[in-house]
Amino acid sequence: MARYNGSACRICRRENLKMYLKGDRCHTDKCAIERRPYPPGQHGQGRTKFSEYGVQLREKQKVKRLYGLLEAQFAGYYRRASSKKGKTGENLLKFLEQRLDNVAFRAGFADTRNEARQLVRHGHFQVNGRKVNIPSYQVRPGDVIEVREKSRRIVRINEALEAIERRGLVPWIELDKKAFTARVKAEPAREDITMPIAEQLIVELYSK
Repeated sequence: MARYNGSACRICRRENLKMYLKGDRCHTDKCAIERRPYPPGQHGQGRTKFSEYGVQLREKQKVKRLYGLLEAQFAGYYRRASSKKGKTGENLLKFLEQRLDNVAFRAGFADTRNEARQLVRHGHFQVNGRKVNIPSYQVRPGDVIEVREKSRRIVRINEALEAIERRGLVPWIELDKKAFTARVKAEPAREDITMPIAEQLIVELYSK
């Protein structure tokens, strides 16, 4: 299955949620969901009523698109989450949050997760002093993510770091802007994920 290459704004409108997939644009009056707060398509403004399955499916699609994953990748994370002790839904969100591309985004090195994923793939980051170019790499408490020396002049990285105050830094990451480093202090807690996500609906969907 190919990765989605269409309009990011259509995804936000489809899920009826501002997911900040386009970075700075989402904070302006050009944001599509602010101008057209209804699903895209010919019947987008019609009344939409979902079945129980439909509600569960939409929640899964929302989270999958928020983190930019393919269906098989997302299902794999769910299997790992269900086999780990604890609440499956919370385990799932922790696995997604601890992806290297998401941590780079959360630390402020990129304006969007998609941009962070591209930077990781192009080899602009090191983890504990070693170059890592795998976006799905799972970081752990104590890991230090660093922008490589030759990559610190990249304009987009510097612009994203300057805008981190507006977006806010999560409490489980410690950022040193001058050194271009971020340290993972702990595993992300459920309350640190402020995006409205009903993970129990995803668990119910996969439990059918």
